[in-house]
Amino acid sequence: MKGIKEIVRQLIKKHRSNDPFQIAKEKNIIILFAELGTTFGFYSSYKRIQFIHLNNQLDEMMQRFVCAHELGHAILHPKSNTPFLRANTLFSVEKLEVEANTFAVELLLPDDVIDQYQDTGLTIYDVAKMYSVPQELVYLKNFNTKTKRIFLY
Repeated sequence: MKGIKEIVRQLIKKHRSNDPFQIAKEKNIIILFAELGTTFGFYSSYKRIQFIHLNNQLDEMMQRFVCAHELGHAILHPKSNTPFLRANTLFSVEKLEVEANTFAVELLLPDDVIDQYQDTGLTIYDVAKMYSVPQELVYLKNFNTKTKRIFLY
């Protein structure tokens, strides 16, 4: 299987966007917003129809990250109905969750976006916040050699 970074790179190229909502729409994945309490979101499929469920109480930035995370499940784990993503499971070490988080980080922070901030004085955490990535998950970014030198941690 290709690496997550390469899967995301090809996805962005194909859809000409790194917007998880746009990509989901173009892939005919239905996004549903509902009051989910402490649940941020989850992915499910039924008879080949894919759904991303998002908590409508989350702010726009967090909805964007959760949508990217659940899109990761839809693409990487299409046959697995995923457990609910909650605040306390956002940082799970479970393999499928780490893969979905890595997918989301790579989608929202592709190398070309990061490269735009070279020599700006911003840290990777500043850039991550601007692009809806929780700073606690920045470590999942697979930096290329050039990009790694840009930022002060």
